[in-house]
Amino acid sequence: MSGNTRMPYAVWKVADEEYKLKLTTSAIVKLEQEFDTNILNLLAAKGEMPSLAVMLKITHAAMQKFHHGMKEKDVQELFDKYLDDGGSQTTFLTDVFMPIYQVSGFFSQAMEETMNQKMDEAKEEI
Repeated sequence: MSGNTRMPYAVWKVADEEYKLKLTTSAIVKLEQEFDTNILNLLAAKGEMPSLAVMLKITHAAMQKFHHGMKEKDVQELFDKYLDDGGSQTTFLTDVFMPIYQVSGFFSQAMEETMNQKMDEAKEEI
């Protein structure tokens, strides 16, 4: 095993609350059955940003490990608060959604480093 360990979870900060996010294997399987595809395919569908519905559904699934019982409607309301506090769909994608994939084991360490560089570049353009 390498000395590089991945973060144990991603964090979504809304108002003064921090929500821990990580997809479990069972959550990934359930999402893949629902979307009828590997959820990695949802990241780059036609080179476009995933829909808000997809991002929030995956975020909801990622919340269940640490915030069991959180409903999809709760996640939508959190997103509304996030927007009210100055967030946007683009910052949600780079700061919350992509890190969910990173901590959930979708990318190798080298891929994560490349992604982090590209996300930093994208943030500079926003």
